[in-house]
Amino acid sequence: MAGILAWFWNERFWLPHNVTWADLQSTEEASFPQAEDLYLAFPLAFCIFMIRLLFERFIAKPCALGLKVQANGPQKAQPNAILEKVFTAITKHPDEKRLEGLSKQLDWDVRSIQRWFRQRRNQEKPSTLTKFCESMWRFTFYLYIFTYGVRFLKKTPWLWNTRQCWNGYPYQPLMPDLHYYYIAELSFYWSLMFSQFIDIKRKDFGIMFTHHIVTVTLITFSYVTNLTRVGTLTLCLHDAADVVLEAAKMANYCKCQKLSDLLFLTFAIVFIVSRLGIYPLWILNTTLFELYEALGNFPALWVFNVLLVVLQILHYFWSYLIIKAAYKAISKGKVTKDDRSDIESSSDEEETVPRSKTLHSTITTNGTGGANGTNGYLTGSTCSEEH
Repeated sequence: MAGILAWFWNERFWLPHNVTWADLQSTEEASFPQAEDLYLAFPLAFCIFMIRLLFERFIAKPCALGLKVQANGPQKAQPNAILEKVFTAITKHPDEKRLEGLSKQLDWDVRSIQRWFRQRRNQEKPSTLTKFCESMWRFTFYLYIFTYGVRFLKKTPWLWNTRQCWNGYPYQPLMPDLHYYYIAELSFYWSLMFSQFIDIKRKDFGIMFTHHIVTVTLITFSYVTNLTRVGTLTLCLHDAADVVLEAAKMANYCKCQKLSDLLFLTFAIVFIVSRLGIYPLWILNTTLFELYEALGNFPALWVFNVLLVVLQILHYFWSYLIIKAAYKAISKGKVTKDDRSDIESSSDEEETVPRSKTLHSTITTNGTGGANGTNGYLTGSTCSEEH
């Protein structure tokens, strides 16, 4: 194991030429980031998760009830042993052939069977109250950490001149405020990594899980190699849009449609400006060009830049979806239904169901507007009933 660790943390890979790990050991005169510091993130992640549970139970829930957020979940499907067996053992999304077979077996029309399956799927979805509490927790944390980051960064020279990120690197002492900022962010993202498996499930689960892995990897390696100055800029920049997004989602759950739409459009502007404008021109410019000019080339530089470019690719993907949703909001006068909604509207399926034995009139309904996104990001149209 010692040999594997020594190989992995090879100085020639992670550090500039003529720099060793011994040079970055903390002394009485100066403190530098140490890999052991990151172990603290695991118990803190657990503490953050426990604080979240208490916050949602004793703060967010009373606020939601005071705002008259719907506490009941979706309508339950009527008990039916045959359909329940198909749902649990075979498929939650029966095809046309299976629907026709069940229709003959139960003497139900196809539309009624499809409605039953839709209601049964929705039974497993969280209530609006649960979704509000989750969003309020994330809003509170993002607002706190973003405010802390802004207050910290406005006192630093590298906020105003990114070349200062590399001035004196890697012999840049670790400031207590920077250490706290990094550990708090890392602990929060570790808590998201674990809680994502029990949180509200969304269709972009895989994309968001990839995002969390990239984020945790960047935070970890940038801390160990003392690339923390540019790391603080990246963290603060990403937190800005998340605050507005969670506020938009809460407004949607409170059925404040106009406020929700306004906040979503504000989020769209902040997201696109920060992720497609400031991020590449500010962050990528300094890591791809200014860092190279100041320190030359070393292998770890490529690792960090590849991960940062992966984030930028995700930014382009989410920005496309946001622009698409914003266009629909402007053209139709409201933010439309989210493609990854976890509460299915009747129009989702009933407009395309097979004809049943009994004639039914065509049913069309409008999607419910609202806020959309996971840990701060979107897939599909934005504000909807899905969370």
